Amino acid sequence: MPRTRSAAKQARSSIKKRAHNKSIKSRLHTLEGNFVAALAAKQAPEAVTALSSLASALDKAAKTQVIHRNLASRKKSRLAARLKTLTAAK
Repeated sequence: MPRTRSAAKQARSSIKKRAHNKSIKSRLHTLEGNFVAALAAKQAPEAVTALSSLASALDKAAKTQVIHRNLASRKKSRLAARLKTLTAAK
C-alpha cells in the first residue's frame, strides 16, 4: 500500500497507463497476425494493406512511447523484407 497521497495517485495513474499500453500492444499483435496470415496465404494485395496499417500503428505507438522507436523501425523493416520476398516470387 502507498504511504503518501502522491504515491497513491501515482499507483492509480500507473494502473490506467498499463491498461492503455496493453490495449495498444494487443492491437499491434493482432495487426501483425493479420499481416503474417496474408503472407502465409500468399495474398499480396491484402498483405500490402495489412503492412500499411501495421506500420501506421507502430509509428503511433512509438510516438507515444508505448514501444521504442527503434523497435518500430526494426519491425517495419523486417516485415517489409518478408513482403518483398512474396512479391519477388511472383
